[in-house]
Amino acid sequence: MEQKLALTLQKCKTIRHLKQTHLQILVNGLKDSNFLATKLMPLSSDFISLEYANKLFQCLPEPNLISYNTLIRCSIGKSDVIATSVYNTMRRLDILPNSFTFTFLLGCFESFHKFQYGEMVHGHVLKMGFLSSMFVVNTLLDFYAKCGGNLGFVWKMFDKLLERDVVSFNTMIRTYMNYGEIDSAIKLFESMPERNLVTWNTVVSGLVKCGNMELANKVFESMPQRNSVSWNAMISGYIKLGDLKSAKDVFDEMPERSVVSWTTMVSGYAMAGDIESARRIFNHMPVKTVVSWNAMVSGCVNSHMFDEALSVFHHMLIDGKCKPDQTTLISALSACTHLNSHDHGKWIESHIRKNKIELSLPLGNALIDMYAKCGDLENAKIIFQKMSKKCIITWTTMISGLAVNGHSREALKLFDSMCLEGIEPDDVIFIAVLSACTHGGLVEEGEIIFHQMVHKFGIEPRIEHYGCMVDILGRAGRIEEAMRFIKTMNLEPNAVIWATLLSACRIRRNKNSLESSLIIEKILEQEPNNHSYLKLITNLRSSVGQRLDEVDFRLANRNQGTDKVPGCSSIQVGESVHEFVAKDTSHPQRGEVYRALRSLNKHMMIT
Repeated sequence: MEQKLALTLQKCKTIRHLKQTHLQILVNGLKDSNFLATKLMPLSSDFISLEYANKLFQCLPEPNLISYNTLIRCSIGKSDVIATSVYNTMRRLDILPNSFTFTFLLGCFESFHKFQYGEMVHGHVLKMGFLSSMFVVNTLLDFYAKCGGNLGFVWKMFDKLLERDVVSFNTMIRTYMNYGEIDSAIKLFESMPERNLVTWNTVVSGLVKCGNMELANKVFESMPQRNSVSWNAMISGYIKLGDLKSAKDVFDEMPERSVVSWTTMVSGYAMAGDIESARRIFNHMPVKTVVSWNAMVSGCVNSHMFDEALSVFHHMLIDGKCKPDQTTLISALSACTHLNSHDHGKWIESHIRKNKIELSLPLGNALIDMYAKCGDLENAKIIFQKMSKKCIITWTTMISGLAVNGHSREALKLFDSMCLEGIEPDDVIFIAVLSACTHGGLVEEGEIIFHQMVHKFGIEPRIEHYGCMVDILGRAGRIEEAMRFIKTMNLEPNAVIWATLLSACRIRRNKNSLESSLIIEKILEQEPNNHSYLKLITNLRSSVGQRLDEVDFRLANRNQGTDKVPGCSSIQVGESVHEFVAKDTSHPQRGEVYRALRSLNKHMMIT
């Protein structure tokens, strides 16, 4: 029966199936079986939690060495506390460890960078005579290489080894490469009595990581045999350098292309903004994984092709062979946010709920951002409240969403709640809070918050913080105070600061020609060809009756050949998102659009 249940455990793919099999173990009176426990614990750790696996272990009346080792292995990357506790229990009960015990312990401590714990294990290895095991010795060498932070110490340990195998050499070569000691790595590589494929790949990957593609290619060409790791390392290296032609040449030469090779090429083209080539490679892929789809979706988003990103996402759902993961959904939500496509974003949220996808921090933050920027504060707040864990980005996103939607006081109240919960604010959240003061015209609150940021939290103001304060004072008509504030800045005010103040002068019809002239002079010094600033200046001059200056500036603008970058807006109609620029003539329904605009203009003139 044990063998039958062990085979059933091997086939478990879901939590439900696992728990059903666990129930069968209990029903058949096999809960004390060490053999089944060693099969059940890793699955429980992966599907449920390490704590669940630990409870299974604690229920064993007489766990054997394999059971102890299994739980330590399950702890790698999950809990050094449980691994240490299990090992200490072994020592207390005089259960002698074997080489697997030490390698699993070192693997666990390496994953948490617990250097002192690793040193303790090293002492026990020496005491119990396990230095004769190359398996343990190589794991120790790898531990110190990754956690020690001392290349000299690792070399001394390697140099003192009475016996070395190919794994020892590979570890030392990789260590040299990680420290950028290419010459030492190559020298050691050339001195090796024997090399395996891992050795060659270690050297090629190390050179690629260091950006030395010329030497990497030389070693690659000398390889007696290659596998997908060798080819993919070269492709990745060329892509990192932006040499897509060489990457494509290597890709075309591959005798067999893995899904990783295809995905790397898709990602490379997408990162370079060549979505057409990325799509061509993507469409030819014989097999696609969720990583392949993610490369395509995120590539479109990064290239500001948001419609295309959502199209790829929808094709992924229709294809049905790969389920969207957190990365896919975050990229799709980003596209919805940029398109202001509330309906698409809401559908994605319903997909998350329907498929019981975990609302992780990044996914929750993306949903809050999408809803807030689409003006749906109610749903943004619901997501915010649902999140069991919140990071500083969560609070910043929600505060910023409240601010841009005109709920300034609520944004400040939420900031106060965050501080009361003991969360330390950073410089970014203060930009959001000060922006809330700007939108709400909260001058005194803005001054208090700026003072808190500097004196209570010790945050050095950035140009954005200064810009918010100038905007707050300017909108309140306190132009002279804003000028004095600018003079106290620790940074050189940029054109944005001066333009913010000039805009306030225009809104407030400030006719102080001396102040205006000084601000204009500063703007022209820093960005003389910026069309938006020139337009702002001419509008200010025009508003106070200085027509000649307006003409002069318009002429200067025309002579310098600066062109205004047209603004772009979008609107969702049904399932489609339509984009428009000023004086657009490219839209297929432009005739209907302009007829509607003319009709609205006539209506406005009549009323």
